[in-house]
Amino acid sequence: QVHLVESGGGLVQPGDSLRLSCELSGGTFSRYVMGWFRQAPGKEREFVATISRSGVDTDYRDSVQGRFTLSRDHAKNTLSLQMNSLKPEDTGVYYCAARMPGITFMSSRSHEYKYWGQGTQVTVSS
Repeated sequence: QVHLVESGGGLVQPGDSLRLSCELSGGTFSRYVMGWFRQAPGKEREFVATISRSGVDTDYRDSVQGRFTLSRDHAKNTLSLQMNSLKPEDTGVYYCAARMPGITFMSSRSHEYKYWGQGTQVTVSS
């Protein structure tokens, strides 16, 4: 059974940085397209970023492009999201997700992800 565990959330001020991590267990990490989603209070879950199985290709929502960087470490079975220049609108619960093993294509659609972590809270406030 695949498990995803996120860490690294917290309370920061606008302009600060945070690094979120997601560790996958119970599967071969390199077989999974991975993604991050977030959900703000009273809003629907939205796509943040996705990364290919190799880690070569990434895709981001427009509002985080240039501020967030997604990467993966296959030796550590870990996905990392470096978030810089944080804004109050980045506040929310951040979820790590994995598609079915063996699927090649990245996706921004939450329903195309099979496995989900429990989420980690990110709050950006002065």
